[in-house]
Amino acid sequence: MTGPGSYVVGLDNGGTANKFTVMDRNGRFLIDRLVELPSRVTEGPAAAITALRSAFEAAVEMAGIERREVLGVGFDTPGPATAQGVISSRGGTNFAHDEWKGFDFRTALEIELGMPVVYNNDANAAALYAHHEHFGAVGGERSSISVIVGTGLGGGVIEGGRTVKGAAGMAGELGHVHIPMDGLLDDGQPTPRCNCGFVGDAESVASLTGIRNSLLPYWLTRFPDHELAGVDPLDAAKQVRGFGERGDDMALHIFEQQAMALGRLFTIAANFTDPDLYLLGGGVIEAQPWFRDWFLERVEAHTLLRDEQREVASFALVTDLDMAGARGSAIAALSLLMHR
Repeated sequence: MTGPGSYVVGLDNGGTANKFTVMDRNGRFLIDRLVELPSRVTEGPAAAITALRSAFEAAVEMAGIERREVLGVGFDTPGPATAQGVISSRGGTNFAHDEWKGFDFRTALEIELGMPVVYNNDANAAALYAHHEHFGAVGGERSSISVIVGTGLGGGVIEGGRTVKGAAGMAGELGHVHIPMDGLLDDGQPTPRCNCGFVGDAESVASLTGIRNSLLPYWLTRFPDHELAGVDPLDAAKQVRGFGERGDDMALHIFEQQAMALGRLFTIAANFTDPDLYLLGGGVIEAQPWFRDWFLERVEAHTLLRDEQREVASFALVTDLDMAGARGSAIAALSLLMHR
């Protein structure tokens, strides 16, 4: 028998789509497949809030529960935003409409739905889900570091089963950690620059943007007769993984550099938080099994751990990435709301 406060709804807001799930108090997800609805964020806050209400209502209907049974909502968005869900005063890639600047997204959704809303950024939510999916019942006793390789490089830090957010909500921005470039770059290769303005951070190498802006242009000078020479830069960058899966020499040089960058990032984490688990997610894990396994092995090989750390730490892949944001948001909401 169920009653008020038996479930939480997880809402994952993206640049084009909203994803959703429902979880009960025992951590069981009632929606076991990916469902997407338009997010409408390009139309501004009012349209986006309406779209999220539609996603909430769809989640409740699909799960076969009643609205009165929902304890609250877990909600995540891309950044940049504060820990309280206020969009940056400069907006962002997904929040280019002028009305987004400084908009209190969490509070607006809370008012719209008339129930508590718990906010996380999307990478933190995915990291939280990956952590608990890996550790299960002992997740509250373990720590992990996650990196999600995509257009940029997202991440999350989990300690004792809970997300480390930081004072301004910027903890876990692992893509913007500076990493050593000595020995990573080829002789004469320019130091990559990130879209955030940093030079030589992890995202400037380990991301699709890093391939497009820095790695591919350089390696095409070394392989001038390559099939990708003369192809539109963005289209070419998206094709690099496919070439890597086929064992293409130039593509493997690019992914070796990305693996080294991630290994150096994890090495910093090893000396800062010393986690139980290092998690890797993103498009690379959707690749052919041999390539996925090769890439994870190269990341691990470039992660410098002490013998004592290597005995207790492990490396793994983030699974169910398309649903990880909504599920992680639900986990975060249940953990917080049950202890209020």
